[in-house]
This record gives sequence, structure tokens and C-alpha cells, in this order.
Amino acid sequence: MHVPVLLKEMVHALQPRSGGIYLDGTLGAGGYALAILEASAPDGRVVALDLDPDAVARSLPLAQRFGERFCAVHGGFHQAAEILSSLGLERLDGAVLDLGLSSDQLEDPQRGFSIRNEGPLDMRFDTTAGETLLDYLEHASLRELERILAEYGEERHARKVARAVTRSQDRGELRTTRDLAEVVRHAIPGPRSKIHPATRAFQALRIAVNRELERLAEALRMIPPLLRPGGRFCVVSYHSLEDRMVKTAFRDFSRNPGQWSLVTRKPLRPSAEEVQANPRSRSARMRVLEALGEQHKPRIPSSPRPLPQGGEGLRRTTGEPAR
Repeated sequence: MHVPVLLKEMVHALQPRSGGIYLDGTLGAGGYALAILEASAPDGRVVALDLDPDAVARSLPLAQRFGERFCAVHGGFHQAAEILSSLGLERLDGAVLDLGLSSDQLEDPQRGFSIRNEGPLDMRFDTTAGETLLDYLEHASLRELERILAEYGEERHARKVARAVTRSQDRGELRTTRDLAEVVRHAIPGPRSKIHPATRAFQALRIAVNRELERLAEALRMIPPLLRPGGRFCVVSYHSLEDRMVKTAFRDFSRNPGQWSLVTRKPLRPSAEEVQANPRSRSARMRVLEALGEQHKPRIPSSPRPLPQGGEGLRRTTGEPAR
């Protein structure tokens, strides 16, 4: 079961209100969307995005419960302006991204995210488009693999792991996640810790397959200007590279006097009680940016219309998927 991370802190920071329009850019299991809908009763609205079609399908109970107040869209957060424009929405009163991998994705062996459970080398957030991890490994060069492992996974033994993976791929030995995990495990020297030695490699390859950092950069550029004055943007990250990107983007916005304010000078972290109850939350960091003045870019069409009712909101947008 997926447990939303920093849920109370997110609601407190976002300050949902009745009549507001909010973006949940990473729907997942719907924990954030549900909390925002409840806090913005009786008529606050949520547009929720997710590249995982299963996540959108699982949100049907929210659509049935909240009707036109909730709309789930199969698309990525880097497409936020396009999606909102298609719904006739001009501005947001708040937005939130949770950049973590959902428990539903991690615990399904067929998605290829799990180290311990054997499954296909997939790792795509969107199972309907893009190349799988196996496809990626078939054309990735040794130099590219080494760079990705070092930068995205912060793997100290990036060169050894990249060489081992490349050799196994050339021999046709990589077919499942267990194959990959074993290759990485044998390539990393030294004593073993509680964390599986392939964890960093799996993280790096997932980021590469889904182009996560490029798409996050686009979202960080695009979403803040969609906020009305007083609107807030909350981002929960779990990786140092992601957090650094969020920190830098928010700091750059805040350098415009009278336009933006950093609500969190330092990132909010889970309490000891939350980490004990949900160990996966231990690396979470939340940063919050507030819009002070009226924003002018990007422009999206005026004349907003009501969100689609219930299941009508369960749709896919055109364009390249992001997450």
C-alpha cells in the first residue's frame, strides 16, 4: 500500500481553499489529490497527471466520489500548460509534485523496477510508449552507461559496473531484472550493506529511461508562471540531483523582487515518527515556492470551462510522455 510522504506538511504548505484550482502533477495512488480535494471542499478542483496509465485507471473512485471537482489525465507534468489549456484553465491556485516511485510500481515485478523480484527489463513509467530498459541497453555505449551511473546513481564504481553490464549485454545474458541485479552485485567490490548493491544502478537507469531530469527541468520552468498571486508550488524529491534542481530553480525565481517568495529556506524533512512508520520516506525533501505577483508567461487561453465530469476526465493527451 502506498503511503503519501509529508502529506500533512504538503497540505499545510499548499493551503488549499474552496474554489481553488490545483495541479497534482504526479497522481500515483491518489493520496495527495484526495487530501487536496478534502481540504478545498466544497468546490475546490484538482487536475491530476500521471504517465502511468494504471495510476489513471485506479483513480476512477476519486472521479466517482468528487465528480467534476476531479480530473485525471494520462500525461506528464512537463505537459502541464498544454493539458491545462486543453481543459480551458488559465491559472492555478497551487501545484504539487511527488517525484518518488510509487509502491504500486515498485511492488509489481512486471514493471521492471524491482531488484529483488524477477521481471522484464522495462522500467518505463508509461508502458504504452517509449523504449524499455532492454531497448536502451542495446544501444547505450560504455561511456554513456558510465556517465549515467556516476551522475544519476552517484555510483562510486561506475566504470566497473558499466563494463560488466556492457559485457553481459553483448553476450545476450541480460533478460530480466534479476540478471541485471546479479551482474551489478558481482561487479561491486567490498563488504555488503543492508542496501542491495544494485540500488544505485537501478535508480540511474530508471532516470535515464524515463528522461526524468530533463522533464523535471521543463516542469520547474513551466509550472510556477501558471500560479495566481498567493499560489504555491510544492515539490517533494528523493534524489540529491532532483533536490538540487528544485533548489536552484526556486532560488532563481525568488530573485525577482515582488514576484516570488521562498516559503522554505531549507527543505522540509519527514519526522522521525514518519520515517519509522514509512522507511521509504527517509530521503524525502520538500521545497515550496509562492507566487506574489501576477504572472504573465506562459500564456494559456482564457474562457475557462468546467472540468470533465467523472470518468470523462480519464483521458490521454497527445505529445511525448514525461514520467
